[in-house]
Amino acid sequence: MGRTSILLIALLVFLQAILWFGEHSLPDMWQLERAVHAHEVTNQQLRTRNLALDAEVRDLKSGKDAIEERARYELGMIGADETFVQVIEE
Repeated sequence: MGRTSILLIALLVFLQAILWFGEHSLPDMWQLERAVHAHEVTNQQLRTRNLALDAEVRDLKSGKDAIEERARYELGMIGADETFVQVIEE
């Protein structure tokens, strides 16, 4: 074997070592891809939640019905001309 062949083999081993064990190696890249995927899933969940909250805000701003519904179910409020009836099921 000539010096050129030995030099090329040494260069190949060096480059493979960098690829697999060095900074910014393939395992590092795979770990970053998993982290990006996890963040994308979280972002999609947050986008869905934000859209629901946006729709609720628009609904509350647009009319009295949504405000009245929240007052009834979340605060237990009743109207002035209404009678409160509680049914307890066994």
